[in-house]
Amino acid sequence: MRLGIDLGTTRTIVAFHDRGNYPAVTFTAPDGDLVEHWPTISAEVGGKLVHGLDAETAERDGAPALRSWKRLLATASQRDGITIGALSVAPVELVTGFLAALRRDLLERSNVARLIREPLEAVISVPANAHSTQRFVTLDAFRRAGFSVRAVINEPSAAGIEYAHRHASTLSGRREHVVVYDLGGGTFDAALVHIARGHHDVALTTGVAELGGDDFDRVLLALALERAGLEPATSAREHAELLHECRAVKEAIHANTKKVTLELEALGERAPAAPIVIPLAEYYERARPLVEATLGALGPIVAALEQQESGGDIAGIYMVGGASGLPVVHRVVKERFGRRVHRSPHPAAATAIGCAILAANDAGGELVLSERLSRHFGVFREAASGELSVFDPVFAKGTPMPAHGDAPLTALRRYRAAHNIGHFRFVESAYVDERGEPTGDLTPHADVFFPFDGALAPESLRETPVTRLPDGGPLVEERYQVDAAGVIAVTITNMDAGNETRFVL
Repeated sequence: MRLGIDLGTTRTIVAFHDRGNYPAVTFTAPDGDLVEHWPTISAEVGGKLVHGLDAETAERDGAPALRSWKRLLATASQRDGITIGALSVAPVELVTGFLAALRRDLLERSNVARLIREPLEAVISVPANAHSTQRFVTLDAFRRAGFSVRAVINEPSAAGIEYAHRHASTLSGRREHVVVYDLGGGTFDAALVHIARGHHDVALTTGVAELGGDDFDRVLLALALERAGLEPATSAREHAELLHECRAVKEAIHANTKKVTLELEALGERAPAAPIVIPLAEYYERARPLVEATLGALGPIVAALEQQESGGDIAGIYMVGGASGLPVVHRVVKERFGRRVHRSPHPAAATAIGCAILAANDAGGELVLSERLSRHFGVFREAASGELSVFDPVFAKGTPMPAHGDAPLTALRRYRAAHNIGHFRFVESAYVDERGEPTGDLTPHADVFFPFDGALAPESLRETPVTRLPDGGPLVEERYQVDAAGVIAVTITNMDAGNETRFVL
């Protein structure tokens, strides 16, 4: 069976192809309720991790749990530990365990369980601004969990596919661009997608790595505590339960809602005697800066459109992601862009549906997707005899990525080594300034060490002093490769000695 899977910050959604439609998979919760999502939460029970629906139940029973851990993947390295209760696990182990539990529930407690045939093939999505480590961890975890990954695409790209499927009539020879506005639980991503004759070319991506529905929950909680005259929660469990209540209240808001009511029962004896009533206008006023931050992030896309001969004439701004369902988000975006704004009828599932459409598209089909690198990638190098560091941009943001199944994109660097040890500091960034230095949302990778002096043992490199080599050090080659998933690997080779090491960043 071919699936589209959106590993979301707060909810993971799976969609599948059913006679021309792409519905979300329904799961049976422990209490018997049917839900069209699988919660992105993990909990520690008896020294082991449980995930998804079971973790949500465990959290209600008092088990230590971690929600929205996907946000941590944006800052964690492959070697970092993520702590849940008494356990600390590597990111890839956490994601693998989560996805293995998702796969089990697909087979045992979903509405497609009887239809599933092995292997489970999936197109999966990652945030447009995900760095190489986050992409690698996600892809590796899906494979370890037993999924056969057909493709990895950016979340806004998947939403663009869903837009073309649902709103094909808005596309024409004059209007071939769609701006995807994807506000999820933990991240905001946006993309400028060129759609023509079944070909989807993601021309530009931007976003904010840590801005999403979780932040709207925190705004509501802070406002409720302020109105009640209460201090913040005193324990992690209390805080999590309060945010859970705020999330449920927020998701129940609709166009005719005038006020929201919170009980704050998680505070126990400190809970107010009467419910806290907040006029919706007051909440919207507090939340508006979050929406305006997303509009600020759209700046590069708007500028790119204005520079085109079409004068920015686009088919539409497509709003997807669970948090875009909050009426104030749609209202503020529509104030800026007017009637061109379209909101997906299934904002939380749009990305998974787009992935499912691509998964169902056989090789040689009409749908063709072209992705581009969403971040600059490079390495800092020494200059002026070690007195300066300069940034060497290996791959520029916007560089076309290879299609699924094609050979990796490759870049080479060759030079004579000047020192006994190579110390490589790789960085990804959202922007590069006028001096060529990385700026904006910056992601440093773990430092890499390589022995240019063949007599050095690899395990001792971090403790060995760096010294200059005599003139004519060994010839070194750095081979950088980007695959279709956006995962970057570098192979460093001592050409004279013939030894090499490959690092996946």
